[in-house]
Order: sequence, then C-alpha cells, then structure tokens
Amino acid sequence: MARTAEMRLIELMILKQDISAVIEYIGKKETFQFQKNFKEGSSEKKSDSAFDIDSNFYTSLRNASVNLGIPLDDSDFNIKDVSCPTQEDRDTAARLIKAYNELSEEIEEKNNEVAKCTDAYKEALAFANLKVSFSEIDNLSFLSLRVGKIDAALFDQMKEELGVRAVVVALGEDKTHVLIAASKKNSAEVDVELKKQGFVALEVPKDFEGVPQDVLDGLANQKKKVEAEAAELETTRANFAETHKVQIHTLIKSFAIGVQIEDVVRNLESTELVYRITGWVPASECETYMKELDNITESRIAFREYSPFEVPAVVAGKEQVPVKLKHGRFVKSFERMIFSYGSPVYGTIDPTPFVAIFFTLLFGIMFGDLGQGLVFVLLGILMSLKVIKVGGWNKFAPIFTAIGISSSLMGLLTGEFFSNETLLEPFSEWVTGLFGTPHAPILKMMPSSDPNSIIAMFGVFGVAVGIGFIINTIGLLLNIINNINRRRFDEAFFGKNGLAGAIFFWYVIALVIRIVVFKHSIAVYDWIILGVSLFLAAFAEPFENLVAGRKPLLENGFGTYLISGVVELIEVISGYLSNTVSFVRVGAFALSHAVLDFLILTLTNMVGGEGSVFGILILVVGNAIIILLEGMIVAIQVIRLQYYEFFSKFFHETGREFQPFRFVNE
Repeated sequence: MARTAEMRLIELMILKQDISAVIEYIGKKETFQFQKNFKEGSSEKKSDSAFDIDSNFYTSLRNASVNLGIPLDDSDFNIKDVSCPTQEDRDTAARLIKAYNELSEEIEEKNNEVAKCTDAYKEALAFANLKVSFSEIDNLSFLSLRVGKIDAALFDQMKEELGVRAVVVALGEDKTHVLIAASKKNSAEVDVELKKQGFVALEVPKDFEGVPQDVLDGLANQKKKVEAEAAELETTRANFAETHKVQIHTLIKSFAIGVQIEDVVRNLESTELVYRITGWVPASECETYMKELDNITESRIAFREYSPFEVPAVVAGKEQVPVKLKHGRFVKSFERMIFSYGSPVYGTIDPTPFVAIFFTLLFGIMFGDLGQGLVFVLLGILMSLKVIKVGGWNKFAPIFTAIGISSSLMGLLTGEFFSNETLLEPFSEWVTGLFGTPHAPILKMMPSSDPNSIIAMFGVFGVAVGIGFIINTIGLLLNIINNINRRRFDEAFFGKNGLAGAIFFWYVIALVIRIVVFKHSIAVYDWIILGVSLFLAAFAEPFENLVAGRKPLLENGFGTYLISGVVELIEVISGYLSNTVSFVRVGAFALSHAVLDFLILTLTNMVGGEGSVFGILILVVGNAIIILLEGMIVAIQVIRLQYYEFFSKFFHETGREFQPFRFVNE
C-alpha cells in the first residue's frame, strides 16, 4: 500500500557569499521545508542594510507600477523565470525610479501651474465686464495684478523664481512687457521678488474700467499653453509606462525574490562567515540537492542527511516529521479533502487513493444522469485547459471530470438524459438483450407502477450498504495496519477500531448473511466469537495497558472501568450499526435524483412537451437547478460519509502537513 513520502532532514553549512544563491535554489525547487518556524522568531531578525535597499527598490517599483497603470496580476507570469537582483538590476532600478520620480515631479509642477493659470483667468474674467476703475478692481479682488517692464533676458528666470506664487504672462513677442497675476496673500512676496528682478511697474489710468482685453487674452493663452504642456507630459508618462512595462514587471518579481531571500537569511543561524540551514525534504530529492547545490556553490558547502528517527526532537516526540503525499494528477486533486480533515501521521498508509475512488463512486450513484454528468465532464475539461478560470478551483478539474464520468455511467444504467427517459431506450434494450429479454431502462429508478422498479430501488439500497461495509472495512484495516507499523499494538488489537472491534463488525455482517441468505441458525460458537470480540472492543483498557506496558492496568479503579466499559459497549454496537445504516442515504439520494428528473419531465409534458417553448424552458431551468443545487448537496453528503464513516476509523491523531518554502508572486 502507498505510504506517505519518505522524508529526510538535511543540514547545510553555507558560506556567506553563497547564501542567496542557495536560498534562491531552495525557493524555486519548492521541496524544502525549514525545520525552524521563522514566524515564531520574527522578533529576532537581524538588521541588514542590503535588505533595506532591496526592500526600498521593491516598494518604489510597485508604487511606480500602480501610478503608471502597469498591471501586476499576471497569472501567467512564472516567478521561476526571474532571479534575485544583481547589482546591475539595482542600477537599472535606480535609473528607472529616478526617471519616474523626475517625470512625476514635472507633471505635478505642471498640474499646479495649470491650476494657478486657470484660477487667475477665472478671477480676471469675473471682473472683465465690471464697470469700475482698474484701481478699484485691484483693491477689491482676491487677485493682485501688476503690469510692467523687465529685461527680456530675465523673463524665464523671473518665472522660475516666482514658481506657483504667481502667473507671469508676456504682453508682447519681445517679453519686455509682462502681466503678473498673484493672490492677495502672496502679493507681498511677489513684490519682493519682482524688485529683485528689476521689474518696473507701469501706471494704469485711474479711470480705466474693467480688465483690459489684452490682459484676458494673455491669461487665456497662458492657460491653453500650460494645459497643452500638461497633456503632453501625460502622453510622455503613458509612453514611459508602455516602454518600461516589461522591465518594471520583471524587476518587481526579481526584487520580490530578493526580499524573500533576505527575509529568510536574516532568521538563519550564522557566524560572521557561515550560515546553517536545516530542513525537511523528500528522501528521493536528497541526491539531487547534494549534486545541484554542490555545483551552485562550486563545492563550497557541507551537506549532512538524517533519517527522521536520527533526529532527537522527533525521537523525543517534540517534533513531527512533515507529511508529503505523492500522487498523479487525478488522485492529487483529492489531497485537499484529506488535509481539510487532518494530516496523516508520517509513515502511515496514505488514504487519498481510497478517498478518490469512494468519492467518485458514491457521487455517481447519487447523481445518475447521462446529460447532467456530461456537463460536469465538459466543465472539468474546460477547467483543465484553463478555458474557464476560477482561481484555485482549477486544480479540482480532475474531480469534476471523474464525477461527471461516474454520473454519466449511472445515467446509462437508469436511462436518464437531462431528465428524459426515452432517448436512451435503444441503448438499454440492446444491452439487456445481450443477457435476456430486452427492456428499458437497465435499472428502473423513476417512479412507476412496475414492480420491477421497486426491486431495483431496493437493490440500489443494498448496493449502497454493501459499499458502506467495504468503506468501513478499509478504514478499520488502515487503523490496524498503521498502528502495527507504529508499534502501537494496544491500539491495533483492542478497542472499537482495533482488530477486536473489526472482528465483531465483520462477524455480525457474516452472521446476518448466513441467516438471511442461507437460513442458518445461530450456533454456540457464534455467541462465543461475538461475545469475546465485543468484550475486547468495549472493555479494552486493562488489555491495552498490559500490551503497552503501562501501569496500573485499571487507572481509575474497577468501578469506573466497569461503567465506562458498559458505555463503550453501547457505543460499539450503536456505532457500527449507524456506520452501516448511514450509507442507506446513498440509495435515498439516488432515488431523490430520479424523482426530481421525473418531476421536471412531468412539468414539461404539462406545458406542451419538449417541442414547446415553455417545455424547453422548464427542461433547461430544471436541469440547471439540479446540477447546481443537488450537485452541491450530493457532494456535501459524500464528504460527510468520508469524514464520519471512513476517516473516523483511523484519524485519531493528525500529523504535520509538508509545506515547503516557495517564492510568492506578490
């Protein structure tokens, strides 16, 4: 039987110059689990200026990508295609960030200038038709206007010095006459600066009314000019983003790896020159690690390998060996169902293949319809090809395909195709004709007055209980074998789920078959076998302690032992009875599915049949409801049967799931 993957603890001694390359290899290999939980020691992180530099680059590049509109959620991007940053990457990142910052500052300044010019133009425009003198406008408005002469050579310098405090508009081609517009609160500062630049104010006639048209035109032209410059800068930014998109994206991933590497490095045990790494890897990977790390470091590495029971913490029970399951694509898709209940203990039998078979079989029995099953098959194929993308659910594509196939096969037996029971009649008659009188369907499940349908329904219930017996039996065998392998003979031979309980369960089933089928009567030896096995299952405490070498044999005295034994006796009998009868629900759901199909078919016929518009509508909507709602209900019931009737037999303690270090696409 398949066991959990064999693991080894490896110890690496690495020189400081090689540590980043080694961690990068480990992260991309994705088969190494650090022995130490870094989260627990995060407060002990050592300071590292290189880490801070790479972290700053990473943060700056991500901010730049967001502001430039460069998407980072590229699911097809493989982080294994990039490496940790080199000095050349840092130099490139520095140049990109500098260019981006300069462009951003220029855009911000230009946007401020646009806002300033817009405000000045609106303010002047508001007073354009006001029939008061220019001097009164200058006194009442929030806008302070200055008209004067300057040296044309100083125009650009004066404009730069005034910055956002004022709008400077040339009133002629030679730039010797200018209009200065500033807010009242900045007017004093502006006047000081104008004086420094040799500005000579021109007198505006006291009786001049409104705002001169040439002033308005100058402000309007200035506004249009800076708006055009701002638009040009936005185009430049878009071009910058498009030109550097791939480079920025790659650098972000590179620095993401660098940050994660340094985050690990800062938690490692180290001297001034050497780092020590310990971690769990599958035994099959050890030789590969040794050869490839030796090549990466040019033989500057020390490598030691330990079996789990050479590790003191494991022997003392302070550390569990991580559990890795090794499967093909189909069985692997069921692993999450195992780990959601608990991880198997290291060295025990892997239950995942059994879960894959049982889940597929039980779902198909309860959801028998060829058409509806093919919908699941199609969905699984499309998810597998990633035509349909549903995030993490795509890894469950094999499950959808498998349950679709099993449902389709059950549908062939029951003759149901999207709730129609006539389309498959030729196939059913051909198959049944090979073994006798042709009839359709092969297995009658839909409500009918035909007495054969009653027999078929009870036959399905019998098959369901039989499957339940097999599932319970395999669960008991897993528990017995696992405990024998782990040298826990007390738990393997005694108790409800040990050999004693299993013998009682199996013998009761065999006895019932003998009585019902072969008309045997109960003999004395039957009572002896049942009594002894039941006693060892219910009153197991002293026998378990004796085999395990624990003393005293009755820890809490004979009275407590007797009471707990009686309670356990009831639990053993009722438990095995409920474990078996629980599988009757499989037949019940198979019957309910057929009833739902029958209901849809009846409603379709009531509104004109499958050839009418309303009939087609009922067929489509009805089948969609069955696929969605009953599909979920059946899946939940199958999972419940796995958890309570199968896992409960051998999952008495959980192990530690193998969670290797890997780089994250952030």
